[in-house]
Amino acid sequence: MTEGQYRTPTPDEAVARLVGMLDLEALPDDGGSEDRFLAPVFEQAFWRVFGGQVLAQATTAAMRTVAPERAVHSVHGYFLRPGDATKPIEVRVERLRDGGSFSARRSQAHQDGTPILSMIASFQKPSGGLAHQDPMPSSIPAPEELPAPEELLGHVDHPIMREWGRGRPFELRHIDRPLYLEADRERRPTSAVWMKTKAPLPDDPNVHRAAILYASDYTLLEPVLRQHGYYWAKPGMKIASLDHAMWWHRQARADQWLLYIKESPSAQSSRGLGTGSIYTRSGELVATVAQEGMIRPPQGLKSLLRERVQKRAVAAGGTQRELNQKYKTAWRSRYMR
Repeated sequence: MTEGQYRTPTPDEAVARLVGMLDLEALPDDGGSEDRFLAPVFEQAFWRVFGGQVLAQATTAAMRTVAPERAVHSVHGYFLRPGDATKPIEVRVERLRDGGSFSARRSQAHQDGTPILSMIASFQKPSGGLAHQDPMPSSIPAPEELPAPEELLGHVDHPIMREWGRGRPFELRHIDRPLYLEADRERRPTSAVWMKTKAPLPDDPNVHRAAILYASDYTLLEPVLRQHGYYWAKPGMKIASLDHAMWWHRQARADQWLLYIKESPSAQSSRGLGTGSIYTRSGELVATVAQEGMIRPPQGLKSLLRERVQKRAVAAGGTQRELNQKYKTAWRSRYMR
């Protein structure tokens, strides 16, 4: 596929693709002890499978093997190899345990017979008990006060930026200065966005749980980048998720605004850790997330020269300066306790 052949999906198409990704096909029994599923992929601007996609698909496969009343409450996964976005994914699920209240499953995603993700998920039937939560931070700008992705990136004629701006199934509204095309001059290890799907999802709670897991992988490493003065499109930058864990606390809809607050407690040895909390707009804590990623800044003169050319091109249009001026008050929000 060349850049000219890729067509950015419409918002409705992007959400339909998300739902389609979670519609797994059960494969025939091959005589082994594992349940097998075929997970579809869809054309995208970048060759590598988005980590949130394979996480959501591996979790959905595990969901298909437990009793309906048992909801997923945690997953712990390791990304073993980059996935190819042009090839379907086979997910194999091992039924590790079914106890009186909890079930455990091991999911492995494969392409060409090689594992790309290994994950364990835990499920629980409804139960009463103790309850508390961290409160949602106050003084957060409403999503309506913040720019849509297309406003941030619609002026950039590049297939990946077009996909980020218009072709993702989720709309992200940044509460901090976005890190797509430039670094934040104010370095701090925090980041926050509002997020929801761009069209309604089916009423199946498992679809919403999987969709929230999918979206949790979008921006979890941004606190590391912000702290060290880097950004996603910096030439020569190498970023890859190593693992991902998520704990679901309360049910929520992914097609309604969710607040995603993130911070980074540490970075070292080319690895950065991001942790996050996801809240409903009314303040319920939906989930807690953690991820470690490989982050290797560019080295050498070639990357520096490419960045200078890119910065001149971005500055020439003036759009980025206008956005920084227009939203500077909202992007100076203080929300960490």
